[in-house]
Amino acid sequence: MQYGICELSIVPVRSEASDISEMVTQLLYGDHFKIIEERKKWVKIRIAFDLYEGWIDKKQVRFITEDFYSACDKNAVYSADLIDIITLQKQQIQSICLGSNISPSHLLDHHFEGQIFERQNSKRSQILETAMLYLNAPYLWGGKTPFGIDCSGLTQMVYKANRLHLNRDASQQAQQGQTLSFIEETQVGDLAFFDNNEGNIIHVGIIMGNNYIIHAHGKVRVDRIDHTGIFNVDTRTYSHQLRVLKNPID
Repeated sequence: MQYGICELSIVPVRSEASDISEMVTQLLYGDHFKIIEERKKWVKIRIAFDLYEGWIDKKQVRFITEDFYSACDKNAVYSADLIDIITLQKQQIQSICLGSNISPSHLLDHHFEGQIFERQNSKRSQILETAMLYLNAPYLWGGKTPFGIDCSGLTQMVYKANRLHLNRDASQQAQQGQTLSFIEETQVGDLAFFDNNEGNIIHVGIIMGNNYIIHAHGKVRVDRIDHTGIFNVDTRTYSHQLRVLKNPID
């Protein structure tokens, strides 16, 4: 088994071994992974955090040992500014995005002096504060950064910064946590999931309280939510139909 880590700011993970293939997710600085298949120019990876699989360009891999891989799992710390700087060897600098895992930086002989997400006693209030950092980020299928993010990427990254684990896709996240029956039972930080006419989960957002939700739809935005679904405050129409409410925190 081979292992790798992302030492670049953002790396696209694709569904097939091709530059024109669909981007299904992204690696951010500090994300580590197992290599489960290798071709001449591409490797198929399984990301340690959520076991998500896809293909990345072999030129964008920093190969590491199994011991290095295991060390990356301990005491993850995430960057808290929209953009920050990592100092590399020979005093070169590199930008990193919000939510990058900077805990392996010392193993890479990199240096970080920026802000990190501190552990909080009240995760719910911190979840909302973190989510608002992504406000107005453009929607990007497979994206996980303030410069492009999808609905489940938003929820995963916000929870991840607060040391809470969510899987990558909305349909997977809908299987986690305690099911709630009514909007009135929800608290700040709970998740709402929405389906299509075939009954498939296609969307997720974070409950803000007072019948508001933050979610990625065109951009990361705040809309109203009720028992029917999301009411778009700009178009004055319902954009998504509510399927299930979940508490993945307590």
